Amino acid sequence: QVQVVESGGGLVQSGGSLRLSCVVSRTTFSQNSFGWHRQVPGKQREWVGSITVGGITNYAGSVKGRFTISRDNAKNTVYLQMNNLRPEDTAIYYCARRQRYNSSPISEIQEYDSWGQGTQVTVSS
Repeated sequence: QVQVVESGGGLVQSGGSLRLSCVVSRTTFSQNSFGWHRQVPGKQREWVGSITVGGITNYAGSVKGRFTISRDNAKNTVYLQMNNLRPEDTAIYYCARRQRYNSSPISEIQEYDSWGQGTQVTVSS
């Protein structure tokens, strides 16, 4: 069974930065695409951004230009670099794997098949 483990969340002031990590095991990491998502209690989970097998990325409009997704196939790790954080970025952040191949980043949450437990990011004003 695939294991997805996020880390790196925490409390940061508005304008600050955080880097989230997502270690994925028990899968052929280099052949998988990944997405980052976030959820505020009481609200629907929303897509943040994705990275394909080939390293192509795409982002939600609310984070474009501030967040960057990267992957290190040697470490089975996906990263979410978050800069210029805002209070509205406060959420639980989830990493998810998509096993099926896609040449372009996928934003549909239901297309991801394995999820981590999430890591809390809190941005104070």
